[in-house]
Amino acid sequence: MKRILIIEDDQVIVEVEKDYLEASGFEVDLATSGDLGLKKAVEEEYDLIILDLMLPNTDGFEICRKVRQAKNIPILMVSAKREEIDKIRGLGLGADDYITKPFSVGELVARVKAHLARYDRLMTDNFARQKDEIRNRGIRIDKVSRKVFVNEMEIPFTSKEFDLLLFLAIHPNRVFRKDELFEKIWGLDSMGDHATVTVFIGKLREKIETNPSKPQYIETIWGVGYRFNG
Repeated sequence: MKRILIIEDDQVIVEVEKDYLEASGFEVDLATSGDLGLKKAVEEEYDLIILDLMLPNTDGFEICRKVRQAKNIPILMVSAKREEIDKIRGLGLGADDYITKPFSVGELVARVKAHLARYDRLMTDNFARQKDEIRNRGIRIDKVSRKVFVNEMEIPFTSKEFDLLLFLAIHPNRVFRKDELFEKIWGLDSMGDHATVTVFIGKLREKIETNPSKPQYIETIWGVGYRFNG
């Protein structure tokens, strides 16, 4: 069940919003002052925040700014202030929406559902991208397009160079012997030419390391093999 925090000092409004949201299947928590609302928003876990602009102690602008520094959940700012500058300021501080009072509670619920659905899609897309990509400091390896980016600049890789880098990157901090790498990447047994691995490691370093003679990513473990530092 999605958890929603309402930060609102008007008791009548907050109870109506709470009733409608709970009837729509949400779990609702309340805070009637800015200080309490900020404490709850930062310290507890919510899926969305409905934030009034005019609050005692700490106003909605300040709460929005501090919450956005800590979390990336949707924030719906509500206010009786109709000036465009207030809306611009609220959205500029990280609010996802700005609703002017008076408004229908049905509209509020619809917006809550829309923002939660959009946020869920965003998180799903981000997770999918993470599965299709490997990121390590300044390196990004796109497994789908088989492209490598160093500091967001695409670096050309041959097929075998990409395969070797990808294999090392998906097994960070693990040491592989040359014969293991030769077998995994070239598909041959340990009787193969292990000098090939050494040559290809050198090529990878030339492409991804700032200083290939002092590698930060692909480390040589003397007498054993190579390790990709995660």
